[in-house]
Amino acid sequence: MHLDHYRVPPDERVRLSDWATDDDGGLSKEEGEALLPGLQERLADLQERLYAEGQQALLIVLQARDAGGKDGTVKKVIGALNPNGVQVSNFKVPTEEERAHDFLWRIHRQAPRFGMVGVFNRSQYEDVLVTRVHHLIDDRTAQHRLKHICAFESLLTDSGTRIVKFYLHISPQEQKERLEARLEDPSKHWKFNPGDLEERAHWDAYTAAYEDALTTSTALAPWYVIPADRKWFRNLLVSQILVETLEEMNPQYPTPAFNAADIKIE
Repeated sequence: MHLDHYRVPPDERVRLSDWATDDDGGLSKEEGEALLPGLQERLADLQERLYAEGQQALLIVLQARDAGGKDGTVKKVIGALNPNGVQVSNFKVPTEEERAHDFLWRIHRQAPRFGMVGVFNRSQYEDVLVTRVHHLIDDRTAQHRLKHICAFESLLTDSGTRIVKFYLHISPQEQKERLEARLEDPSKHWKFNPGDLEERAHWDAYTAAYEDALTTSTALAPWYVIPADRKWFRNLLVSQILVETLEEMNPQYPTPAFNAADIKIE
């Protein structure tokens, strides 16, 4: 697959309509699912090297509309990794303590330490999405926050943390079907929030807010628009991007402080 097709170029305006939500990369479901285990094996190997090296970190940002597949991506893609080397953080409505600080305070506290893969299931971008759509901040404040986010991400990358950001791109029809499926299955009722229907009514406003947020794509903290109507293709594409990102980071096992050939275990 040509990954550059899904990568948002730096410093360019974005139209989400330029990406199809049901793209399959020219693969059948069977072909895609057959490719995934090999990518997961390679991903696990690279993560072990990252953990052993302890000199770099990888931060994965997941953003999507309701029912867009953030949890599914964590389960199907991040689930292939050793949990000892993974830190998943969820950012919901700020607490009273969090509201008493700048909007990035709670985010920076969860940045992964060296050797770790950090996953933000929702992220710093919530503060320029929900707040903007519901007129809790104005456009000027949103633009200031986007600049602060870029500076924050630059700080992390300068300090040894690689960032890769995924927008899981689903259609209104696919979201409708997923929400209905949650209502039809009693075991999924806990995942359904009636408030999601109110957010769905703001579809166009969220589109505009996401298009602004995606302009923060940079060479070292890129955004990828992931067609997410087909879950199998979403998992395949995210896995391949993560593999290529970690290969570019090139983590190495540390040199031991002993000569293994000289050690005999009786």
